[in-house]
Amino acid sequence: MTFEVLVNVSLRPGIADPQGATIERALPALGFAGVGHVRVGKSIAFTVDADDEAAARSTVEDLCHRFLTNPVIEDSSISIAAVAPVD
Repeated sequence: MTFEVLVNVSLRPGIADPQGATIERALPALGFAGVGHVRVGKSIAFTVDADDEAAARSTVEDLCHRFLTNPVIEDSSISIAAVAPVD
């Protein structure tokens, strides 16, 4: 089976986010008063082939831990959906 995967990576709470701080400082000048607590992250979309959703999730979790994130300073959330087979 093929699964569509979306991994959202964000800095852990308490880790400085200079990009988020820069965006937050610029917002009032652009007319966006009242927006705060800006944090910047990244999203990574891909497909993975696996026997079932549990196997796909296990593969993606390992991929996140070993390659897509820095587990010391970043957290990740994973969304997985089976791709409908094409006839």
